[in-house]
Amino acid sequence: MAEKILFIYNHRSGRGHAAENAQAVASELAQAGTVVALPVDFKADPFDGHDDAATVVVSGGDGTVNYVVNRMKARGLNPRLGVIPSGTANDFAHALGMSNDPVKAARQIVSGEVRQVDCGSVNGLRFVNVFSFGLFTTTSQHTSDRRKHRLGKMAYIIEGIKEMRRMHGVPLHLSTGSGEFDTEILMALIFNGETAGGFRLARNSSIHDGRFECLLLRKRNFFSSCWAMLLHLLGCKSRGVIHISSDRIEITSPLNEPTDVDGQKGPEFPLLIECLHYDLQVIVPTKK
Repeated sequence: MAEKILFIYNHRSGRGHAAENAQAVASELAQAGTVVALPVDFKADPFDGHDDAATVVVSGGDGTVNYVVNRMKARGLNPRLGVIPSGTANDFAHALGMSNDPVKAARQIVSGEVRQVDCGSVNGLRFVNVFSFGLFTTTSQHTSDRRKHRLGKMAYIIEGIKEMRRMHGVPLHLSTGSGEFDTEILMALIFNGETAGGFRLARNSSIHDGRFECLLLRKRNFFSSCWAMLLHLLGCKSRGVIHISSDRIEITSPLNEPTDVDGQKGPEFPLLIECLHYDLQVIVPTKK
């Protein structure tokens, strides 16, 4: 009996291209098993009636992958996971080495190999790429699908500029395996992967090493903070950016700052962030 492949696609991703390519992708996947194609419904559980799927393939951005992974883990399931990039940034899919062409990515899944990769957890909620709070980090939540479809990554930049008007410091107490300290930051990024919004920010991060790379942008005056982030983007060291590498971070704050997991609304403070080593089995392209 052919194994069951659950193909979940976000019909709004990639300016609607995910829906346009759904049939072609399903045809490619059918070479490896019996395909059940399902448009994502964020108010429903995609595994209702499908928890016997041996492989789950997700076509969408990081937010869609995040939703499917959380529903999957909530039911105690651990199928093989394939990702077809069709969102705006697709950071997790790129970390796996997937092609930007959806049909080629489907072929990579059919002929690919299974690898174990890390997954993040914050207050029990999974994230595959990045958890964040502070300046710019809820930009994805506030950027409309219409604007993303029309402008692509530029939509995030426009929304980020608007968020600068609400810039404020967030006092934190952090506890890691190497100690505790207090600081005040403008932005916090905890990476499982390397990129956020397509920008390579966590150069020492890996989805295989069982640790996070945490970047904290210190609160200083506007010019100093912007200069510190620019230096980091250019690969230079700056005292304005705190680097932490850990597999567990506890964070408290007198403010209940909004948080973000892979572009979706995240949990409230206080925060317990853990790296779940090899929590996911994913399909990656076979190395030539």
